[in-house]
Amino acid sequence: MTYPPLPGPCAVRATSNPFGPAFSGDRLPRAAVSRSLVGVSHTVDLPPEPAVPSVPFDRGGFDRAASVLAHLPELIEIRRDLHMHPELGRQEVRTTALLKARLEQAGLEPRAVPGGTGLICDIVPEGSPAGAPITAFRADIDALPIDDAKPASVPYRSTVPGQAHACGHDVHTSVLVGLALVLVDAMAAGALPGPVRLLFQPAEEVMPGGALDLIAAGALEGVGRIYAVHCDPKVEVGRIGLKVGAITSACDRLLLTLNGPGGHTARPHLTTDLVTAIAKMAVDLPAVLGRRMDPRWGVSLVWGRIASGSAVNAIPQHAELEGTVRCLELAGWRETPGALEELVAQIAETHRAKWVLDYHRGVPPVVNEGESVQLVAEAMERNLGPDRVESTEQSLGGEDFSWYLEQVPGALARLGVRPVGDTTSRDLHQGAFDVAEDAIGVGVGLFAELALGGTA
Repeated sequence: MTYPPLPGPCAVRATSNPFGPAFSGDRLPRAAVSRSLVGVSHTVDLPPEPAVPSVPFDRGGFDRAASVLAHLPELIEIRRDLHMHPELGRQEVRTTALLKARLEQAGLEPRAVPGGTGLICDIVPEGSPAGAPITAFRADIDALPIDDAKPASVPYRSTVPGQAHACGHDVHTSVLVGLALVLVDAMAAGALPGPVRLLFQPAEEVMPGGALDLIAAGALEGVGRIYAVHCDPKVEVGRIGLKVGAITSACDRLLLTLNGPGGHTARPHLTTDLVTAIAKMAVDLPAVLGRRMDPRWGVSLVWGRIASGSAVNAIPQHAELEGTVRCLELAGWRETPGALEELVAQIAETHRAKWVLDYHRGVPPVVNEGESVQLVAEAMERNLGPDRVESTEQSLGGEDFSWYLEQVPGALARLGVRPVGDTTSRDLHQGAFDVAEDAIGVGVGLFAELALGGTA
């Protein structure tokens, strides 16, 4: 499958070098580098005199940093291709085909995930003992159903109306492709110490998330530890944010339906006043739930929609209330559905209303395991040097990487994508979202250090 070339050069920023001041290893040639992407030839201009970080471990002559830098222009091209052609959850057909073709071109054997989108790709060095624990890395590949609001002058803005990579999944995917290419280089040099599994996951933006699809397909079989990164526009490129414990929150959806016989507003005592009943639910459920749950769990119930009735003098027969529940802690996420059901039953009985509570599980919090966080921090120091890791706060957003961490230890790091010196306030899920593309190399280097384990 051949895709059209990208307009314009993919220039790595010379003004924000994330690779630090340490120089060692061989210099790459200063000529423009030509890469092949699924049959597409594109010339990429590199900045003058790239800084190659030192590699303090003996890896049989393999220079991880030089490998990352050599592949970076192509990875930026891949990111821009994905950005121009976003696909929604479980519709990532073109994305999956592009990734499969590039991995196979590198000599790997990715396998499709049941459902048609997403890939699982194992990289196993020769002589790896049977049963050796696998280190897994995950990237989400889907886009969001929003318009790309970047100026038309941006050559890689989305070409698909109503769809955009506004959460950085194109970056995550490019990082994982880069890891594959670097590990192929490492394996050729005899420097890959153990098996690695790459998970290109569909449908992260769709509750309860495509992670469950991959787990059902055996993605975690034999996995000892799993890692992921997520773009963070608040963190400067060349840095990552880490936190032990919950780094995201649980997020569920609920729809409460009340039913009654209806009637005339002149005789509310002869029927069920659903408007009053649903209003009572809207006010009391968040307040009382806050007193039933441990306040340290940070349970938050917020309504987004309420609907009932169509005539000023008629008591309706039907009412609906819809909203989200977010929890900071796993314990609160597990107890909230039962507590809500009990409270709804009590209020409905008072108003003689029949009720149905449709509680849709979303995702639990991403709970980073302490040892995994430490391993990420150490890998980042080897990758770019000291003082590259900052403490980060827990987000109220949901992330289905949590499903993996329910079964195996691991960690999610926040990958800095804000350009150096840029003070503009940006956030995820905005149409104008964009990144400093140097972050791709930072992510690849971090993942490569985790895969190589510091020693070879």
